[in-house]
Amino acid sequence: MFVTDIRTQFYDVILHHRVLVLVANDVDALCAGKILQTLFQWDHIQYTLVPVAGKHDVERAYFEHSEQVKYVILINCGGSINLLETLQPDENVIFFICDNHRPLDLWNVYNETQVKLLMSPDDDFEIPSYDDVFRDDESDEDSGAESDSSEPSGKRQRYDEEALERRLDRRQERRNWEERRAKILFDYEEFSYFGSSAAVVMYNLAWKRSKDTNDLLWWAIVGLTDQLLHKKIDREKYVSDVTELNRHVARHNHRGEDDENVVSVNSMKISFMPDLQLVLYRHWSVYESLKHSSYTACTLKLWTLKGKKKLNEFLADMGLPLAQCRQKFSAMDITFKNNIRDLLESSAKKFGLDNITLPSFHAQYGFKNKFCAFDIAYAVEAVLESIDKDKSSEERFLDALDCLSRSYIDRLHKGLESAKLQLQAMVTEVQSLLDMGQVVSAGPFLYAFIPEGTPETKFFAHPNCLSMLARFTLEAYVKMSKSKRAKNLPLVMTAPLDTETGTSLVVGVPPLPELEQSARNFFGRAFEQAGDKTGSRTLHNHFDPSVMELKTEDRSKFFDALISLLS
Repeated sequence: MFVTDIRTQFYDVILHHRVLVLVANDVDALCAGKILQTLFQWDHIQYTLVPVAGKHDVERAYFEHSEQVKYVILINCGGSINLLETLQPDENVIFFICDNHRPLDLWNVYNETQVKLLMSPDDDFEIPSYDDVFRDDESDEDSGAESDSSEPSGKRQRYDEEALERRLDRRQERRNWEERRAKILFDYEEFSYFGSSAAVVMYNLAWKRSKDTNDLLWWAIVGLTDQLLHKKIDREKYVSDVTELNRHVARHNHRGEDDENVVSVNSMKISFMPDLQLVLYRHWSVYESLKHSSYTACTLKLWTLKGKKKLNEFLADMGLPLAQCRQKFSAMDITFKNNIRDLLESSAKKFGLDNITLPSFHAQYGFKNKFCAFDIAYAVEAVLESIDKDKSSEERFLDALDCLSRSYIDRLHKGLESAKLQLQAMVTEVQSLLDMGQVVSAGPFLYAFIPEGTPETKFFAHPNCLSMLARFTLEAYVKMSKSKRAKNLPLVMTAPLDTETGTSLVVGVPPLPELEQSARNFFGRAFEQAGDKTGSRTLHNHFDPSVMELKTEDRSKFFDALISLLS
């Protein structure tokens, strides 16, 4: 059941109870969890927060804490799972789901008592009507039409024939209804996609309770930014949500330009301005950022000699000396540093970089620290999917949560350094795949296998990082390919997950036109059907159905079945 008033139907209900909060392993969920955690602390609500990486973690976490709680909140998880069937909860347990994964499970949508959906009312859910997918079972026997044994035999025979005909009509009607239902469900579940940011939904709750602050607003901005970063929403949806958040930014940060330097050490000021599509350039050098940004790297084809020459021409056209753009941004000459956006914009169109800027937000912590929302999203993601083997997934989650706090700036800076390593590994891997011709057309889709043993593979044993690499690789391949068909093909990529157990991580990304529009992905259903058809040992544990685990030994037969299925 959809909650129409998030304040009265959700927050006021849990206000004086202990709650269990399950948070998925992504930045948007982390930001939403941070907002909710802050509200709970202000209102002295007892809670248990548990990070969950997959469906099995949801089951385990619920069973471990089910005796202590009556209310369970699921952030970016649980929406696509039939919770009542999976968890078998007591009748008094209520689940509140704030999940950006689509489509939603219909049992969750139409449950009136135990499942409450906290979603943005602006989303288009495309939910089939109740009567099209649910039907009360009726007996095929028509007891009311049974003939009385005392009736004459001719009349009794006529009654029997009419009853039989009615039963046959009902059975035919049911078969027709079931066929229609199967088609409706197939159409509804065929594609996976994403809705509004969970962090934005939670910020709106804080706003309606008059508890919103600049910190909570900043976390909502970072959550939304992460969605664009991972192509979960298109640019149009991002701009629409940014415009809405900018109203709150203006309300909380209404000091004039003359007051810009009047900032106390412990305060934060958020500002809205267009920003460059260059990764971490304020914390790197402009040259390195241009090389490691997928937009500029793919447009200029920087992995080729011609592309490197074009980059130097681009810098020369801007009037930016090579010595300046190769050193750290903070050490650049003040004239170049202050005018870097204008310089890039002035030359961008000549080199095909028409969309070099996009709307974003900046936060200034006190006097010294200034961050773009994209910087924070990259840093938190890198900490969340850290390659540090000494840390458990729970410790990485808590470190990522700390990165969002202004009290742990040192951890945020470490996250920025980790993000640079992650981006360098991506560019190295993309160049290797292209140079070695390892992006192969299988007919209905492209595929690429990351070989074991290369140093970069440790970065790609995580779903978000591997998905980013797959999108980067697809964009690069399309730019390099002479085939017009390439831009309409999706990509499937596998990377070694665990060499001891012989498993691989598999992700599927939609073709580029869909990435620019609605980011709908059909690989979830296709992966399941290919696995079932071949008996491949697969694990569909991730909340995003286009991510799965596969026994490496079964890879060949799985891909043969996938090619056959999608041809």
